[in-house]
Amino acid sequence: MSVLAAKGFVGAGVSSGLKASGGLDLALIVNRGPEIAAAAVFTTNRCLANPIIWSKQVIADGTARAIILNSGGANCYTGSQGFQTTHATAEKVAELLRDSASDVLVCSTGLIGEQLDRDKLLAGATAAHAALGVDSGESIARAIMTTDSVPKLSERHSNSGWSIGGIAKGAGMLAPGLATMLVVITTDAIVESAALDRALRAATRVSFDRLDSDGCMSTNDQVTLMASGASGVEPEESEFQALLTEICKELALKLLDDAEGASHNIHITTSGASSEDEAVEVSRSVARNNLFKAAIYGNDPNWGRILAAVGTTSATFDPYGIDVTINGVLVSANGEPAEDRSKVDLSQRKVDIVIDLNVGSATATVVTNDLTHEYVEENSAYSS
Repeated sequence: MSVLAAKGFVGAGVSSGLKASGGLDLALIVNRGPEIAAAAVFTTNRCLANPIIWSKQVIADGTARAIILNSGGANCYTGSQGFQTTHATAEKVAELLRDSASDVLVCSTGLIGEQLDRDKLLAGATAAHAALGVDSGESIARAIMTTDSVPKLSERHSNSGWSIGGIAKGAGMLAPGLATMLVVITTDAIVESAALDRALRAATRVSFDRLDSDGCMSTNDQVTLMASGASGVEPEESEFQALLTEICKELALKLLDDAEGASHNIHITTSGASSEDEAVEVSRSVARNNLFKAAIYGNDPNWGRILAAVGTTSATFDPYGIDVTINGVLVSANGEPAEDRSKVDLSQRKVDIVIDLNVGSATATVVTNDLTHEYVEENSAYSS
């Protein structure tokens, strides 16, 4: 069920002909209330796709009745015609729901710089509306996939009687300020829009914004949270935050698991930092170091590349007071080799790197993947 696990929501995933494969490529999720509170966070890329420009306007009042998402085209850098297509899509959904286009969010994903077929989009919206209430959450998740190999779904159920669920797409270009991803999360809890916004930003800060697969930031990223209030339960803020953060972290790790061509998932934790921001900076510097990522692909615990990446940051540390541990083996301490690097086993998919700066108490983890031949091959051929 995932994104339809929460009461008050219906949805559908259909094929509208946008993908050459003929696969599912359009999804519609509708909040039937009684509340239509919503919040969203967007890519920080300054080069924005038309759906992002539209959705930022829609979410400004903290409400949204529906969200329509398509794969098969990003509708980015498509000029006024592309924006009119986004607008027309929202208008069609509003017409079908007998609501206002100002409460319809629009998301697109796919290749930049090509016009979407407006007639196919509008026909797809009509087909999705006709399927509301009989479709499944998995088909919705599949409809937003591009290079994904599997749909990403998650849900949680509170003991106090409310539920939350979500879907995500993304398999590369995963970088902070969100990723090349679309995420929709729904809840039947009673939460007003300002509280939704606070909770969503707190959750994305420690989940999607800590996912840095290849340092590339998309033009179309959006994470949307919608609340129907249909459970009749107003949760404690701490409980809601906890379950929302769990959902976001689970979906983020599913994105990492599906990263294009990856053979290792790398968790880079910086501890002993003077601030959380500096811990993030150090971990992210290592996560974006291609020499390090290539070494992990080759099962080579080359800890010198880790220290070289740490040294490019502005964080506070003594260059000769740093400890580095790889999969539980202390390989470098206080500017010298420690245990023999041959003791490090990199045969498993998960890799844990711990960098102790030994100057404070702050800690942060950034997750990434290795740099593989398959990643280069897949992205050199991608055009849909």
